[in-house]
Amino acid sequence: MNRTSPRGSVPAIALALAAAVAVTVVLLIAGSDTPVAAIRAFFFGPFSNTYYFGNMINGVTVLVLTGLGASLAFRAGVFNLGGEGQVYTAAVVTAVAANAAPQLSAAGGIAFALTAGVVAAGIMAGLSGLFRFLWDTDELITSFLIASASIPIIDYMIVGPLNDPASNLLTTPRVPEAFRLLRILPPSRLHIGILLALAAAAITFFLLFYTVRGYEWRLTGLNIAFARYGGINTGMYILFPMLISGALHGLAGAFHVLGTHHAALVGFSAGLGWNGLAVALIGRSHPLGVIPAALVFSYLQAGSRTAILHTEFTFELATIIQAVIFFIITAQHLPRILRRLRLKRDARA
Repeated sequence: MNRTSPRGSVPAIALALAAAVAVTVVLLIAGSDTPVAAIRAFFFGPFSNTYYFGNMINGVTVLVLTGLGASLAFRAGVFNLGGEGQVYTAAVVTAVAANAAPQLSAAGGIAFALTAGVVAAGIMAGLSGLFRFLWDTDELITSFLIASASIPIIDYMIVGPLNDPASNLLTTPRVPEAFRLLRILPPSRLHIGILLALAAAAITFFLLFYTVRGYEWRLTGLNIAFARYGGINTGMYILFPMLISGALHGLAGAFHVLGTHHAALVGFSAGLGWNGLAVALIGRSHPLGVIPAALVFSYLQAGSRTAILHTEFTFELATIIQAVIFFIITAQHLPRILRRLRLKRDARA
């Protein structure tokens, strides 16, 4: 089997998906007064019109980026649990940067705002990598704590000094029209960010599997003690994976502002960082594997929203179904994660 391909996990994931679909049908029948309509809306609703379909694909954009961010960290043997806060922080920084530079050209303004958001999120994650490098602190804990501490601060900024008084929502002012990403499937919110996300996955795949640095990156993640014995500067593959992981989460947050909402709303990113972890696990931490994984995840989210709109299907039932599905799919990865954590602990000892 080609080691650069995620195909080795296809049978297991296909079996898990089949089981998840069966559980979904059972829950829809048990929890709905009109099970046939609920099943039809859940499974076929996302394809019923351009608006639903485009929004589903738009959801793939941010899930690919957050999945890539989590996957790159996993590949280096580090864990970024701060994706939620990094996405949220990047969105606000992007909105502020876009509104602070109206004199720039369209391309310049977009580049400036994107860069600001990406750098802010990269620094957040990079701090955890730096602490691990300097003092051997657990980046799993520090990334989570830093991101968790940032969320209430960002909430305060949005409802306080950055709030848009002209809006009835808890949101920052909308970014100038010139700095908004081009929509490609109106009236949906799908924008050209999907092309950039796919390009990011392809570039990441090439760098990870066809460059010397990528080989060292993966070797460090597989066995840091062996990599250190082989003369690899493992410290670099602790710090930089966290930086890049945060930057990819930041790009997802920036796309939310410039492409989807055109402002930073309170709580808009709820669950996005954690969903990225699920996408990474389903895609086996492979840069190309996260694309179909993100599509499956976004499809399930879109199906839930459609069923809620058109039937008595409840939000709680949608949440339960998604939780069950991804528990089934990701449970197969638990032994591998525990083994990697044990190897990391042994290497420190």
